[in-house]
Amino acid sequence: MLKDITIGQFFPGESPVHRIDPRVKIVLVIAMIVTLFLGAGPVSYGLFILFLLMVVHISKIPLKMVVRGLKPILFIVIFTAILNLFYTPGDTYIFEWGFLHISTAGVKTAILMVLRIMLLIVGTSMLTYTTSPIQLTDGLESLLSPLKKLHAPVHELSMMMSIALRFIPTLIEETDKIMAAQKARGADFESGNIVQRAKALVPILVPLFISAFRRADELATAMECRLYRGDVGRTRMRQLKVTRVDYAASAVCAAVFGAVIALGRFGL
Repeated sequence: MLKDITIGQFFPGESPVHRIDPRVKIVLVIAMIVTLFLGAGPVSYGLFILFLLMVVHISKIPLKMVVRGLKPILFIVIFTAILNLFYTPGDTYIFEWGFLHISTAGVKTAILMVLRIMLLIVGTSMLTYTTSPIQLTDGLESLLSPLKKLHAPVHELSMMMSIALRFIPTLIEETDKIMAAQKARGADFESGNIVQRAKALVPILVPLFISAFRRADELATAMECRLYRGDVGRTRMRQLKVTRVDYAASAVCAAVFGAVIALGRFGL
């Protein structure tokens, strides 16, 4: 299961999606999230699914990798579907047993919520799949630059967010190694009740926290050795520029998002 978590991973490439300015990608992802919750019918969500499949195909990210990233949230998806299925009131009920009841509105809501969660994860994951941590930091810092007038530590906040995303795969790999080492010593993480399983996680969490703090200290030392001083006098090897690819991507996304919103208003 740990190997299925792909959040924060970056897959280098030269596809048009990779070449989009990180600022444009961040804005488009935010617009995608808003649009996703404005869809209200099978036609609008079908259009949204086709759009994401097109983005995955153009980015040349393996579809199996994208689907594999949905496995860690499978429990959340099922739990959300059950809640909406049994606790959504409606006029027509197709199943009733005691306090449990399933209405046609509940089935529709459960399907829509599952689609929203899955499409949300896939859409936001494409941002980290196709954007390097450095580009993501520069893009966030550029978008949040107006806050510098309020003396907000924009560069530091952007750096912390990108480093946190970058170290997710590293910590997952470290957790997998620790679990394998503990199992080799006879540890059992699968049997017993919930309390016993929680206690069995202590031999994993303690070395994991120690390893995380050690890596943080090594990173801070490496940054100091390279004379890192934050945003003071900092220059960039690559300057962010909006190109034709960005304008074309923005136009396509605006057309798709506008169509989804229009279809949602008509309940399609």
